[in-house]
Amino acid sequence: MDLSLMQSLKEEIIELLEKDKEFRYAVAGLIGYKELLDRIASLEEGQQRLEERIISLEERILALEERIVKLEEGQQRLEEEFRKLAARVEVTIGSMGRRWGSDLEMMVLELFRELLEDRGIEPGQVRKFRFKDESGEVTGVKGRIVDVDVLVKDSKLYVIEVKSRAELDHVEYLPEKVRFVENIMGRRVDDVIVVAVNVDKEAYERAKELGIHVICGHVLE
Repeated sequence: MDLSLMQSLKEEIIELLEKDKEFRYAVAGLIGYKELLDRIASLEEGQQRLEERIISLEERILALEERIVKLEEGQQRLEEEFRKLAARVEVTIGSMGRRWGSDLEMMVLELFRELLEDRGIEPGQVRKFRFKDESGEVTGVKGRIVDVDVLVKDSKLYVIEVKSRAELDHVEYLPEKVRFVENIMGRRVDDVIVVAVNVDKEAYERAKELGIHVICGHVLE
């Protein structure tokens, strides 16, 4: 197009915009409509990006939920395995504890063999006495267990408490154990002896007050 013609056309349009109100409004409307269309297009594009982000976020949430479910299932399996292992360990430790306790008692008895033999007691003849009071008639408590070492020799009944360290509670409980043994066996206990590597001083003195003989390595202050 000729430059002079373009210039003339521009001038006419400018003059119309200045003088013709309706023409001015029409042009402004067209310009505003285009801007509106541009804005709508921009909004639609933004909405599409937002929907894509929402879909991506939903996929990530779903993946996270699946991971959480797997973790929970794994944790449940782990907890179940731990419970099974704990149960096995408890049984093993209990068994080892019983064996260790029995072996320890025999070691303590052997340690003081000469002193025991002077009282007519052979360590190898001492037996574990264990009684569960199912009805509670003997001890007054249903299911209570009486656990003590005994020796029957030459028509005499000995009750022997073997400890690595004898404390006051052990001594205080012995007379009650003796009564239980007498009620269960239907005969009188002739002698009560505490055999221990170490004995607390208050336990040692209380044993003398109760007429309980003590064989030990040391009396602890």
